[in-house]
Amino acid sequence: MSENLVIVESPAKGKTIEKYLGSDFTVLASYGHVRDLIPKEGAVDPNNQYAMRYEIIDRNQKHVDAIARAVKKAKTLYLATDPDREGEAISWHLYELLKERGVLDGKQVHRVVFHEITKRAVQEAIQHPRQLAYDLIDAQQARRALDYLVGFNLSPLLWRKIKQGLSAGRVQSPALRLIVEREEQIEKFVSQEYWTMTAWAEKAKQAFNARLHTLDGRKLEQFDIANETQANALRERLLVSSQGQLTVSKVEKKQRKRSPAPPFTTSTLQQEAVRKLRFSTQRTMRAAQQLYEGIDLGNGAVGLITYMRTDSVNLATEALGELRDLISQRYGKDKLPETPNLYKTKSKNAQEAHEAIRPTSALRTPDEVKAHLSEEQFKLYELIWKRTVACQMIQATLDTVSVDLNAESNTFFRATGSVIRDPGFL
Repeated sequence: MSENLVIVESPAKGKTIEKYLGSDFTVLASYGHVRDLIPKEGAVDPNNQYAMRYEIIDRNQKHVDAIARAVKKAKTLYLATDPDREGEAISWHLYELLKERGVLDGKQVHRVVFHEITKRAVQEAIQHPRQLAYDLIDAQQARRALDYLVGFNLSPLLWRKIKQGLSAGRVQSPALRLIVEREEQIEKFVSQEYWTMTAWAEKAKQAFNARLHTLDGRKLEQFDIANETQANALRERLLVSSQGQLTVSKVEKKQRKRSPAPPFTTSTLQQEAVRKLRFSTQRTMRAAQQLYEGIDLGNGAVGLITYMRTDSVNLATEALGELRDLISQRYGKDKLPETPNLYKTKSKNAQEAHEAIRPTSALRTPDEVKAHLSEEQFKLYELIWKRTVACQMIQATLDTVSVDLNAESNTFFRATGSVIRDPGFL
């Protein structure tokens, strides 16, 4: 047994980290949470400053025992669970269990976090350990207590009133209320008929369509053409007055800038994966976990993306430098803004110490790693890589044109279009 013992959450990640740290380190996995509230009344006591009673999770008893035996033989313990509230809580629970067993006496205990599983990040984390962050631990415990207090009191009510086996909780209950309120709005909605009018036009053998914009000097509103009779009468009127010819009365050209989207957070990654890849949330997070924990690229496993549970849009300074070098070489210096594009998180509770989800090295292009990835992993990696590179490129410039086409005096159709002048990040 090595002098240094490192505890991570998953065994897959452990193998990669052990390779980076060398023979002086042994890495063991906790296999997720090691302790949870006792599954009966009194687990949280609101009358005693919300005291919480925990017990070891049965399926992880053997892993806790193995860690305790290993700690006895080691000099230094590094708690290296995930860099979020749950990870911090797992480290704390493990620390408390080992302290109760008396195996930490005379041992050094450190908390280390890494947001990416690369040799540099892992070694840097070991060189700069910290103490347990009790604000994160308290936040996780508060959430767990609410889960218990809401669920333990609401679920039995559902069993009595509706049927056995139903569950309610801190998240499910308000989510259900939102759905019910939206459904009530849908039921109260009164449908109202409206019609739109489109002219199919052609100029120099180029076909396009234009929407009726202004009628008798007034901008057409949504419900102005209220039924089929009105629509047909108006169509006949405009066909007669225009004699099938529309006259250009105004052409307006503008230039529009389109900015790249910020790098991915957990939420935006899930949304884009649904929209572009048709991945479920579960499928997205499973593939992201695999990319984070490490993929064997021929010389052993390497983490391909940073930690995938984050609400931050920050990028590390080193990552920005690498991205700018890549863009300059691959797409040209003209696609690079003068200074890096910086993004701000809108969420008040965002953990700004974290980074956005990005490739651990932008130089590992999707095509280069494709042979080592499953189809699912490749599609997600490509999505993350493109979004990250795009966010550090210049805006796209579009020429937009708007043409008013008179059918009769004070009545015109409007056609709009755009062409890309400079694709920029696109």
